Amino acid sequence: MFKSIFPREYDFETMLAEQADKTLTGVETLVIWLNTLPQTEPVHLVRIEEEVDAMRHQMEDKLINSFSTPFDRQDIYDLSRQMDYLLNFSKETAIEMYTFGVSADGTILAMAGALLRGTSFTVRGVKIMNTDKGQVEDLIRKAGNADHEIETLYVAGMAELFRTNDPMNALKKREIYHHLRDAGRALRKTLDILHHAVVGLI
Repeated sequence: MFKSIFPREYDFETMLAEQADKTLTGVETLVIWLNTLPQTEPVHLVRIEEEVDAMRHQMEDKLINSFSTPFDRQDIYDLSRQMDYLLNFSKETAIEMYTFGVSADGTILAMAGALLRGTSFTVRGVKIMNTDKGQVEDLIRKAGNADHEIETLYVAGMAELFRTNDPMNALKKREIYHHLRDAGRALRKTLDILHHAVVGLI
């Protein structure tokens, strides 16, 4: 009865799914860019990030003006914002690598690969969050494993850098490792919000 009296004006679930898809495209673009030599300016990734920013702002405008939402309004906002952070850190990784002249090493490639896997699981979870909660929880666990892998790779990569005799290269790569770690942390927060939203839907 509530829904018939106060119908939802906007399909926030579809908007989140579309943003999630675009976020995954962005991370895929980062991984492809890292594996393509010689490196060129990452204009495609920058463009994707700008498109997602526009999508997010449009959704936030609708969220402000909407009377009812499919689940907690704050969760919708936070889920969108954290996915945006994930993509922002991916973009910054590529921009700084290109600007600083840093080549992808094994740690960078492995961290980006784990980020892609975690993002893929998360996107699948966002798409079915209101239809298959058990499957969402399984996807959250798998994405969480990818996040843990990012942290492990970061620590191992930093330990290796500290053993080198090239402090300038180590300093540059530390920045790149840190951006990828931050992307992993944004992934982790996205998973926390997704879990909270799913619990609220039960």
